[in-house]
Amino acid sequence: MNPFVSFMASTAGRVARIVVGVALIAWGLLGLGGTSGLIVAGVGALPLLAGLFDFCVFAPLFGNPMSGSKIRAGK
Repeated sequence: MNPFVSFMASTAGRVARIVVGVALIAWGLLGLGGTSGLIVAGVGALPLLAGLFDFCVFAPLFGNPMSGSKIRAGK
């Protein structure tokens, strides 16, 4: 299995996705503002939701399932 996918499916990877998502949303709404800020905040929602709901959007690119629990189980 790809080490990147393994990390992203781990607890540390989930926490990292949540932190990055919150940071992007905060930067977009508070730092940038305007249309570009809304776009950055919208992009930040993807890693936040991926971390909260335990799925990895990059896993299918490496031939793995999207579900973090299935990746950890080795399916």
